[in-house]
Amino acid sequence: MASDLSKFFKDRQVIILLIFLIISILSISLLGVEQGLDLKGGSSIQLELEHPVNDTTMKIVTSVLDKRLNLYGVSDVKVRSSGDKMVIVEMAGKTPEEVERLIGNPGIFEAKIDNKTVLVGSDVASVDAPIVGESGEWHVPFTLTTEGAKKFAELAKGKGGHEVVMYLDGKQIDDHPPELSEGLASGEPVAEVEVTGGADDVEAAKEESNTVFTVLKTGSLPVKIHTVGSNTVSPELGQQFAQGALIAGLLAILGISAVVYIRYRRAFLAIPILITTLSEIIIILGVASIIHWNIDLAAIAGLIASVGTGVDDQIIITDEVLHHDDENTRHRRTRTQMNVKNALFIIFASAGTLIAAMLPLAYVGFARGSSGIGTIAGFAFTTIIGVLIGVFITRPAYAKFIEIFVS
Repeated sequence: MASDLSKFFKDRQVIILLIFLIISILSISLLGVEQGLDLKGGSSIQLELEHPVNDTTMKIVTSVLDKRLNLYGVSDVKVRSSGDKMVIVEMAGKTPEEVERLIGNPGIFEAKIDNKTVLVGSDVASVDAPIVGESGEWHVPFTLTTEGAKKFAELAKGKGGHEVVMYLDGKQIDDHPPELSEGLASGEPVAEVEVTGGADDVEAAKEESNTVFTVLKTGSLPVKIHTVGSNTVSPELGQQFAQGALIAGLLAILGISAVVYIRYRRAFLAIPILITTLSEIIIILGVASIIHWNIDLAAIAGLIASVGTGVDDQIIITDEVLHHDDENTRHRRTRTQMNVKNALFIIFASAGTLIAAMLPLAYVGFARGSSGIGTIAGFAFTTIIGVLIGVFITRPAYAKFIEIFVS
Protein backbone atom coordinates (compact mmCIF):
# COMPACT_ATOMS: atom_id res chain seq x y z
CA MET A 1 0.00 0.00 0.00
CA ALA A 2 2.80 2.43 0.91
CA SER A 3 4.58 1.68 -2.34
CA ASP A 4 1.35 2.30 -4.27
CA LEU A 5 0.87 5.66 -2.54
CA SER A 6 4.43 6.64 -3.33
CA LYS A 7 3.99 5.62 -6.95
CA PHE A 8 0.69 7.53 -7.16
CA PHE A 9 2.03 10.83 -5.82
CA LYS A 10 5.16 10.58 -8.00
CA ASP A 11 3.11 10.20 -11.17
CA ARG A 12 3.34 13.09 -13.62
CA GLN A 13 -0.44 13.54 -13.97
CA VAL A 14 -0.94 13.64 -10.22
CA ILE A 15 1.89 16.16 -9.79
CA ILE A 16 0.31 18.37 -12.49
CA LEU A 17 -3.04 18.19 -10.67
CA LEU A 18 -1.44 19.17 -7.35
CA ILE A 19 0.44 22.07 -8.94
CA PHE A 20 -2.73 23.44 -10.52
CA LEU A 21 -4.58 23.04 -7.23
CA ILE A 22 -1.93 24.98 -5.32
CA ILE A 23 -1.81 27.76 -7.92
CA SER A 24 -5.63 27.98 -7.99
CA ILE A 25 -5.94 28.17 -4.21
CA LEU A 26 -3.28 30.90 -4.06
CA SER A 27 -4.93 32.85 -6.89
CA ILE A 28 -8.38 32.66 -5.30
CA SER A 29 -6.93 33.69 -1.93
CA LEU A 30 -4.89 36.62 -3.26
CA LEU A 31 -6.91 37.83 -6.27
CA GLY A 32 -10.37 36.62 -5.36
CA VAL A 33 -13.04 35.64 -7.88
CA GLU A 34 -14.84 38.46 -9.66
CA GLN A 35 -18.61 38.29 -9.42
CA GLY A 36 -20.90 39.28 -12.24
CA LEU A 37 -24.01 41.41 -12.26
CA ASP A 38 -26.22 38.52 -11.12
CA LEU A 39 -24.25 38.00 -7.91
CA LYS A 40 -22.66 41.34 -7.11
CA GLY A 41 -25.63 43.52 -8.00
CA GLY A 42 -25.58 46.43 -10.42
CA SER A 43 -27.55 47.94 -13.25
CA SER A 44 -28.76 47.23 -16.74
CA ILE A 45 -29.46 50.23 -18.99
CA GLN A 46 -31.29 50.16 -22.32
CA LEU A 47 -30.12 52.83 -24.77
CA GLU A 48 -31.85 53.78 -28.00
CA LEU A 49 -30.09 55.38 -30.98
CA GLU A 50 -31.84 58.28 -32.66
CA HIS A 51 -32.12 56.27 -35.86
CA PRO A 52 -31.26 52.73 -37.08
CA VAL A 53 -27.60 52.20 -38.05
CA ASN A 54 -25.59 49.62 -39.95
CA ASP A 55 -23.26 47.06 -38.36
CA THR A 56 -20.16 49.24 -38.77
CA THR A 57 -21.70 52.22 -37.00
CA MET A 58 -23.12 50.00 -34.27
CA LYS A 59 -19.66 48.56 -33.60
CA ILE A 60 -18.29 52.10 -33.26
CA VAL A 61 -21.05 52.99 -30.79
CA THR A 62 -20.51 49.91 -28.61
CA SER A 63 -16.72 50.31 -28.78
CA VAL A 64 -16.81 53.98 -27.71
CA LEU A 65 -19.22 53.24 -24.85
CA ASP A 66 -17.10 50.31 -23.70
CA LYS A 67 -13.91 52.40 -23.70
CA ARG A 68 -15.60 55.28 -21.90
CA LEU A 69 -16.93 53.13 -19.11
CA ASN A 70 -13.64 51.29 -18.65
CA LEU A 71 -11.61 54.51 -18.62
CA TYR A 72 -14.12 56.09 -16.26
CA GLY A 73 -13.48 53.35 -13.73
CA VAL A 74 -16.59 51.19 -14.19
CA SER A 75 -15.58 47.56 -13.61
CA ASP A 76 -17.38 44.54 -15.03
CA VAL A 77 -19.13 46.34 -17.86
CA LYS A 78 -20.79 44.60 -20.78
CA VAL A 79 -21.92 46.59 -23.81
CA ARG A 80 -23.81 44.78 -26.54
CA SER A 81 -26.09 45.69 -29.40
CA SER A 82 -29.67 44.56 -29.76
CA GLY A 83 -30.90 44.95 -33.30
CA ASP A 84 -29.95 48.04 -35.30
CA LYS A 85 -31.18 50.68 -32.85
CA MET A 86 -30.74 49.42 -29.28
CA VAL A 87 -27.70 49.01 -27.02
CA ILE A 88 -27.73 47.17 -23.69
CA VAL A 89 -25.22 48.20 -21.01
CA GLU A 90 -24.76 46.03 -17.92
CA MET A 91 -22.61 47.17 -14.99
CA ALA A 92 -21.85 45.41 -11.73
CA GLY A 93 -21.66 47.48 -8.59
CA LYS A 94 -22.97 50.72 -10.15
CA THR A 95 -26.30 52.53 -10.27
CA PRO A 96 -27.65 53.90 -13.57
CA GLU A 97 -27.32 57.50 -12.41
CA GLU A 98 -23.55 57.13 -11.89
CA VAL A 99 -22.80 56.53 -15.56
CA GLU A 100 -25.93 57.57 -17.46
CA ARG A 101 -24.66 61.12 -17.97
CA LEU A 102 -21.42 59.88 -19.46
CA ILE A 103 -22.79 57.24 -21.83
CA GLY A 104 -25.90 59.15 -22.82
CA ASN A 105 -24.02 62.01 -24.47
CA PRO A 106 -22.40 62.01 -27.92
CA GLY A 107 -19.14 63.30 -26.42
CA ILE A 108 -18.52 66.09 -28.90
CA PHE A 109 -15.62 68.28 -27.80
CA GLU A 110 -15.11 71.77 -29.21
CA ALA A 111 -12.84 74.70 -28.39
CA LYS A 112 -13.92 78.13 -29.61
CA ILE A 113 -12.27 81.54 -29.79
CA ASP A 114 -14.58 84.49 -30.50
CA ASN A 115 -17.35 81.94 -31.08
CA LYS A 116 -15.35 80.27 -33.86
CA THR A 117 -14.43 76.59 -33.54
CA VAL A 118 -10.66 76.12 -33.46
CA LEU A 119 -10.47 72.53 -32.19
CA VAL A 120 -12.65 69.43 -32.25
CA GLY A 121 -12.21 65.96 -30.80
CA SER A 122 -10.82 64.50 -34.04
CA ASP A 123 -7.86 66.91 -33.82
CA VAL A 124 -6.64 65.11 -30.68
CA ALA A 125 -3.81 62.57 -31.14
CA SER A 126 -3.22 61.50 -27.51
CA VAL A 127 -4.35 62.47 -24.01
CA ASP A 128 -2.46 62.46 -20.71
CA ALA A 129 -3.97 61.77 -17.31
CA PRO A 130 -5.79 64.69 -15.61
CA ILE A 131 -3.93 66.88 -13.12
CA VAL A 132 -6.08 68.13 -10.23
CA GLY A 133 -4.95 70.80 -7.78
CA GLU A 134 -5.87 71.07 -4.12
CA SER A 135 -7.92 74.22 -4.73
CA GLY A 136 -10.11 72.58 -7.39
CA GLU A 137 -8.33 73.69 -10.58
CA TRP A 138 -7.67 70.94 -13.11
CA HIS A 139 -5.76 70.39 -16.33
CA VAL A 140 -6.03 67.72 -19.01
CA PRO A 141 -2.92 67.84 -21.22
CA PHE A 142 -3.24 66.45 -24.73
CA THR A 143 -1.37 66.33 -28.01
CA LEU A 144 -2.81 67.54 -31.31
CA THR A 145 -2.46 65.82 -34.64
CA THR A 146 -0.28 67.53 -37.23
CA GLU A 147 -3.30 68.78 -39.14
CA GLY A 148 -5.04 69.79 -35.92
CA ALA A 149 -2.01 71.81 -34.78
CA LYS A 150 -1.80 73.59 -38.13
CA LYS A 151 -5.52 74.41 -38.12
CA PHE A 152 -5.39 75.68 -34.54
CA ALA A 153 -2.32 77.85 -35.30
CA GLU A 154 -4.05 79.45 -38.28
CA LEU A 155 -7.33 80.15 -36.50
CA ALA A 156 -5.73 81.30 -33.22
CA LYS A 157 -3.12 83.59 -34.81
CA GLY A 158 -3.20 87.06 -33.25
CA LYS A 159 -5.81 85.99 -30.65
CA GLY A 160 -3.52 86.18 -27.64
CA GLY A 161 -5.45 87.12 -24.51
CA HIS A 162 -8.79 86.03 -25.98
CA GLU A 163 -10.87 83.51 -24.09
CA VAL A 164 -10.76 79.88 -25.22
CA VAL A 165 -14.23 78.58 -24.45
CA MET A 166 -14.46 74.80 -24.35
CA TYR A 167 -17.66 72.84 -24.88
CA LEU A 168 -18.64 69.26 -24.27
CA ASP A 169 -21.81 68.24 -26.08
CA GLY A 170 -22.64 71.92 -26.61
CA LYS A 171 -22.30 72.80 -22.93
CA GLN A 172 -19.56 75.10 -21.70
CA ILE A 173 -17.06 73.23 -19.51
CA ASP A 174 -15.86 76.16 -17.38
CA ASP A 175 -17.67 79.34 -16.37
CA HIS A 176 -14.31 81.09 -16.28
CA PRO A 177 -12.58 80.01 -19.51
CA PRO A 178 -8.81 80.43 -19.77
CA GLU A 179 -7.17 83.01 -22.00
CA LEU A 180 -5.05 82.03 -24.96
CA SER A 181 -1.39 82.58 -24.23
CA GLU A 182 0.68 84.73 -26.57
CA GLY A 183 2.90 81.74 -27.32
CA LEU A 184 -0.04 79.85 -28.86
CA ALA A 185 -1.17 82.89 -30.86
CA SER A 186 2.03 83.28 -32.87
CA GLY A 187 0.75 81.34 -35.87
CA GLU A 188 3.32 78.57 -35.37
CA PRO A 189 1.85 75.05 -34.91
CA VAL A 190 2.10 73.77 -31.35
CA ALA A 191 1.19 70.17 -30.62
CA GLU A 192 1.20 70.19 -26.80
CA VAL A 193 -1.91 71.91 -25.36
CA GLU A 194 -4.33 71.32 -22.49
CA VAL A 195 -7.92 71.75 -21.36
CA THR A 196 -8.26 73.60 -18.07
CA GLY A 197 -11.12 74.18 -15.68
CA GLY A 198 -12.07 74.65 -12.08
CA ALA A 199 -14.52 73.33 -9.52
CA ASP A 200 -15.62 74.15 -5.98
CA ASP A 201 -13.85 71.15 -4.45
CA VAL A 202 -11.34 68.49 -5.34
CA GLU A 203 -13.92 65.70 -5.84
CA ALA A 204 -15.95 67.79 -8.29
CA ALA A 205 -12.72 68.74 -10.09
CA LYS A 206 -11.75 65.09 -10.41
CA GLU A 207 -15.16 64.23 -11.87
CA GLU A 208 -15.09 67.10 -14.39
CA SER A 209 -11.52 66.42 -15.50
CA ASN A 210 -12.16 62.67 -15.75
CA THR A 211 -15.17 63.30 -17.98
CA VAL A 212 -13.14 65.52 -20.32
CA PHE A 213 -10.26 63.03 -20.32
CA THR A 214 -12.58 60.13 -21.12
CA VAL A 215 -14.29 61.87 -24.02
CA LEU A 216 -11.01 63.12 -25.51
CA LYS A 217 -9.49 59.67 -25.11
CA THR A 218 -12.33 57.67 -26.64
CA GLY A 219 -13.71 60.03 -29.25
CA SER A 220 -17.30 61.00 -29.94
CA LEU A 221 -20.30 58.86 -30.68
CA PRO A 222 -21.39 58.91 -34.33
CA VAL A 223 -25.07 59.15 -33.37
CA LYS A 224 -27.08 60.55 -30.49
CA ILE A 225 -28.44 58.11 -27.93
CA HIS A 226 -30.84 58.36 -25.03
CA THR A 227 -31.88 56.12 -22.17
CA VAL A 228 -35.22 54.35 -22.61
CA GLY A 229 -35.12 52.08 -19.58
CA SER A 230 -33.06 50.75 -16.72
CA ASN A 231 -33.32 48.23 -13.96
CA THR A 232 -31.21 47.54 -10.91
CA VAL A 233 -30.12 44.28 -9.31
CA SER A 234 -29.52 45.07 -5.67
CA PRO A 235 -26.51 43.61 -3.84
CA GLU A 236 -28.97 41.90 -1.49
CA LEU A 237 -30.69 40.12 -4.39
CA GLY A 238 -27.31 39.23 -5.83
CA GLN A 239 -26.31 37.78 -2.46
CA GLN A 240 -29.46 35.66 -2.51
CA PHE A 241 -28.49 34.39 -5.96
CA ALA A 242 -25.01 33.53 -4.64
CA GLN A 243 -26.41 31.72 -1.60
CA GLY A 244 -28.88 29.83 -3.79
CA ALA A 245 -26.12 28.81 -6.20
CA LEU A 246 -23.94 27.63 -3.29
CA ILE A 247 -26.78 25.56 -1.81
CA ALA A 248 -27.53 24.08 -5.24
CA GLY A 249 -23.86 23.20 -5.67
CA LEU A 250 -23.68 21.49 -2.28
CA LEU A 251 -26.86 19.54 -2.98
CA ALA A 252 -25.47 18.49 -6.36
CA ILE A 253 -22.27 17.24 -4.73
CA LEU A 254 -24.24 15.33 -2.10
CA GLY A 255 -26.46 13.86 -4.81
CA ILE A 256 -23.45 12.79 -6.84
CA SER A 257 -21.87 11.20 -3.77
CA ALA A 258 -25.05 9.27 -2.99
CA VAL A 259 -25.47 8.00 -6.56
CA VAL A 260 -21.83 6.92 -6.81
CA TYR A 261 -21.95 5.12 -3.46
CA ILE A 262 -25.21 3.35 -4.35
CA ARG A 263 -23.73 2.27 -7.68
CA TYR A 264 -20.43 0.87 -6.36
CA ARG A 265 -21.16 0.28 -2.67
CA ARG A 266 -17.53 1.25 -1.98
CA ALA A 267 -16.51 4.44 -0.21
CA PHE A 268 -13.05 3.62 -1.52
CA LEU A 269 -14.30 4.58 -5.01
CA ALA A 270 -16.89 7.22 -4.11
CA ILE A 271 -14.49 9.41 -2.13
CA PRO A 272 -11.86 9.80 -4.92
CA ILE A 273 -14.62 10.73 -7.38
CA LEU A 274 -15.85 13.39 -4.97
CA ILE A 275 -12.31 14.69 -4.35
CA THR A 276 -11.64 14.87 -8.08
CA THR A 277 -14.88 16.78 -8.60
CA LEU A 278 -14.02 19.33 -5.90
CA SER A 279 -10.50 19.69 -7.35
CA GLU A 280 -11.99 20.45 -10.74
CA ILE A 281 -14.23 23.17 -9.28
CA ILE A 282 -11.27 24.77 -7.47
CA ILE A 283 -9.11 24.80 -10.61
CA ILE A 284 -11.89 26.27 -12.74
CA LEU A 285 -12.39 29.05 -10.18
CA GLY A 286 -8.62 29.53 -10.04
CA VAL A 287 -8.45 30.00 -13.81
CA ALA A 288 -11.37 32.44 -13.60
CA SER A 289 -9.48 34.36 -10.90
CA ILE A 290 -6.28 34.56 -12.97
CA ILE A 291 -7.95 35.69 -16.21
CA HIS A 292 -10.46 37.93 -14.36
CA TRP A 293 -13.42 36.00 -15.71
CA ASN A 294 -16.64 37.12 -14.00
CA ILE A 295 -18.59 34.36 -12.31
CA ASP A 296 -22.31 34.96 -12.86
CA LEU A 297 -25.31 32.64 -13.10
CA ALA A 298 -24.39 31.64 -16.66
CA ALA A 299 -20.86 30.78 -15.56
CA ILE A 300 -22.21 28.78 -12.62
CA ALA A 301 -24.44 26.83 -15.02
CA GLY A 302 -21.40 26.14 -17.21
CA LEU A 303 -19.45 25.07 -14.12
CA ILE A 304 -22.16 22.61 -13.14
CA ALA A 305 -22.35 21.28 -16.71
CA SER A 306 -18.59 20.67 -16.89
CA VAL A 307 -18.55 19.04 -13.44
CA GLY A 308 -21.45 16.83 -14.50
CA THR A 309 -19.53 15.61 -17.54
CA GLY A 310 -16.53 15.07 -15.26
CA VAL A 311 -18.47 12.72 -13.01
CA ASP A 312 -19.75 10.86 -16.07
CA ASP A 313 -16.19 10.45 -17.30
CA GLN A 314 -14.98 9.14 -13.94
CA ILE A 315 -17.81 6.59 -13.91
CA ILE A 316 -16.78 5.50 -17.42
CA ILE A 317 -13.20 4.96 -16.21
CA THR A 318 -14.36 3.08 -13.11
CA ASP A 319 -16.83 0.88 -14.99
CA GLU A 320 -14.31 0.05 -17.69
CA VAL A 321 -11.88 -1.22 -15.05
CA LEU A 322 -14.39 -2.96 -12.74
CA HIS A 323 -15.95 -4.76 -15.69
CA HIS A 324 -12.78 -6.85 -15.86
CA ASP A 325 -12.03 -6.74 -12.14
CA ASP A 326 -13.05 -10.36 -11.62
CA GLU A 327 -10.75 -11.73 -14.32
CA ASN A 328 -8.14 -13.96 -12.72
CA THR A 329 -5.14 -13.32 -14.90
CA ARG A 330 -1.45 -12.93 -14.27
CA HIS A 331 -1.51 -9.68 -16.23
CA ARG A 332 -4.21 -7.95 -14.31
CA ARG A 333 -2.38 -4.61 -14.06
CA THR A 334 -1.69 -4.65 -17.81
CA ARG A 335 -5.38 -5.33 -18.45
CA THR A 336 -6.29 -2.41 -16.14
CA GLN A 337 -3.95 -0.07 -18.00
CA MET A 338 -5.53 -1.07 -21.31
CA ASN A 339 -9.01 -0.50 -19.92
CA VAL A 340 -8.02 2.93 -18.60
CA LYS A 341 -6.62 3.88 -21.99
CA ASN A 342 -9.85 2.75 -23.65
CA ALA A 343 -11.88 4.84 -21.22
CA LEU A 344 -9.68 7.91 -21.76
CA PHE A 345 -10.09 7.52 -25.52
CA ILE A 346 -13.88 7.59 -25.09
CA ILE A 347 -13.60 10.60 -22.77
CA PHE A 348 -11.42 12.60 -25.17
CA ALA A 349 -13.78 11.86 -28.05
CA SER A 350 -16.78 12.91 -25.96
CA ALA A 351 -14.99 16.10 -24.83
CA GLY A 352 -14.16 16.98 -28.42
CA THR A 353 -17.80 16.64 -29.39
CA LEU A 354 -18.97 18.80 -26.48
CA ILE A 355 -16.39 21.52 -27.21
CA ALA A 356 -17.37 21.53 -30.87
CA ALA A 357 -20.98 22.07 -29.84
CA MET A 358 -20.05 24.91 -27.46
CA LEU A 359 -17.69 26.81 -29.81
CA PRO A 360 -20.44 28.39 -31.97
CA LEU A 361 -22.14 29.72 -28.83
CA ALA A 362 -18.86 31.15 -27.54
CA TYR A 363 -18.09 32.68 -30.93
CA VAL A 364 -21.38 34.57 -30.93
CA GLY A 365 -20.23 36.49 -27.86
CA PHE A 366 -16.56 36.92 -28.70
CA ALA A 367 -17.35 38.18 -32.20
CA ARG A 368 -18.76 41.27 -30.49
CA GLY A 369 -15.61 41.91 -28.50
CA SER A 370 -14.72 41.04 -24.95
CA SER A 371 -17.32 43.38 -23.52
CA GLY A 372 -20.15 41.96 -25.59
CA ILE A 373 -20.16 38.43 -24.28
CA GLY A 374 -23.75 37.41 -23.75
CA THR A 375 -25.26 34.97 -21.29
CA ILE A 376 -25.17 31.99 -23.65
CA ALA A 377 -21.58 32.70 -24.65
CA GLY A 378 -20.57 32.97 -20.98
CA PHE A 379 -22.12 29.56 -20.32
CA ALA A 380 -20.32 28.07 -23.34
CA PHE A 381 -16.94 29.56 -22.42
CA THR A 382 -17.08 28.29 -18.84
CA THR A 383 -18.16 24.85 -20.03
CA ILE A 384 -15.26 24.67 -22.49
CA ILE A 385 -12.74 25.75 -19.85
CA GLY A 386 -14.13 23.15 -17.43
CA VAL A 387 -14.02 20.34 -19.99
CA LEU A 388 -10.43 21.18 -20.99
CA ILE A 389 -9.33 21.21 -17.35
CA GLY A 390 -11.07 17.87 -16.86
CA VAL A 391 -9.64 15.97 -19.83
CA PHE A 392 -6.09 17.27 -19.43
CA ILE A 393 -5.73 17.51 -15.63
CA THR A 394 -8.33 15.88 -13.38
CA ARG A 395 -9.50 12.85 -15.41
CA PRO A 396 -5.96 11.54 -16.08
CA ALA A 397 -5.11 11.88 -12.38
CA TYR A 398 -8.23 9.94 -11.41
CA ALA A 399 -7.43 7.34 -14.06
CA LYS A 400 -3.98 6.91 -12.50
CA PHE A 401 -5.65 6.32 -9.10
CA ILE A 402 -7.85 3.61 -10.60
CA GLU A 403 -4.92 2.11 -12.46
CA ILE A 404 -2.76 1.81 -9.35
CA PHE A 405 -5.21 1.03 -6.53
CA VAL A 406 -8.02 -0.92 -8.21
CA SER A 407 -5.73 -3.21 -10.12
